[in-house]
Amino acid sequence: MTPITVIKLNIHKVETWRYTGEVLERGEHHIVLEAYFDREDSLFHGMTLAKGDRFIETYYTNRWYNVFEIHARDNDQLRGWYCNIGKPAVIDGNTLCYIDLALDLLVFPDGRQIVLDEDEFASLDLPATTRLKAQDALAELQSSFEKQHHF
Repeated sequence: MTPITVIKLNIHKVETWRYTGEVLERGEHHIVLEAYFDREDSLFHGMTLAKGDRFIETYYTNRWYNVFEIHARDNDQLRGWYCNIGKPAVIDGNTLCYIDLALDLLVFPDGRQIVLDEDEFASLDLPATTRLKAQDALAELQSSFEKQHHF
């Protein structure tokens, strides 16, 4: 597997998180990688996130979101999906960057969905076209999960 560095940026293009994953698949407009959660254990809106949880992350260069499929570190059981609304990923060699737009969707294996950080998203100083693309991306994700219970 090929290592790749993921860099999460805020709307001001300031780095907020950096980590390394391994490329599992590359397509014309997407990349799938495997990474391991590197923060301390916590309960997140009813979902446990544990240091060492396995994330299968799909990024798109032509969609305004990315999707993290989360598996428990101890038994690889599916915990759910965490979806970041953001500008399309930019891949340059072995570096992937994306601009996070604060809005997130958390989906549980039973299909329940929670939209996160709507207040933070609303407070961002974004052009109307960017705001609309982000809202459309959220609606697309919600619809996809409602139809399939997975992405």
